[in-house]
Amino acid sequence: ATSKRMIYYYFGSKEQLYVECLVKLYGDIRKTEQNLDMEALPAEQAIRRLVEFTFDHHHSNEAFIRLVMIENIHHGEYLARSKTIQDLNVSAIGELERVYSRGLEEGVFRKGLTAIELHWQISALCFFSVSNRATFSQIFRVDLASRKALAVLRAHVVDMVLRNVLKTPG
Repeated sequence: ATSKRMIYYYFGSKEQLYVECLVKLYGDIRKTEQNLDMEALPAEQAIRRLVEFTFDHHHSNEAFIRLVMIENIHHGEYLARSKTIQDLNVSAIGELERVYSRGLEEGVFRKGLTAIELHWQISALCFFSVSNRATFSQIFRVDLASRKALAVLRAHVVDMVLRNVLKTPG
């Protein structure tokens, strides 16, 4: 059993324990993203893989979504205390920049986007599908947690991101 005293001994404060939880959760997602091997794929497939991974990760890790929601309530105050989290997210944007540049070189991505915009769009669509699943399910009397609903939503999220990034046919 853990006591309040032990938390203070190991972490210094409850707030620092919370920051360490954020570091762990962001570290886990970024570590797993690195294993996606997006560099080995054509750009369109790399974006597809990233969106599918993000969607699946968020649905399998609701605690991550809840902590991010709490951190937003605190206006990112605790994230700002951790250079580790900031560095982890900078590397994720760097990876997305490389994929986007490759897509431009391959002639499949449209110009005028940034990696941060793409990351925001992917995060927004995948995050919202978890953070607001309960309220949407109640309001619209649908089970958005069912296997079938998740598969359809996942396919639509991938499609929305690809429609945004791909060049439109002549």
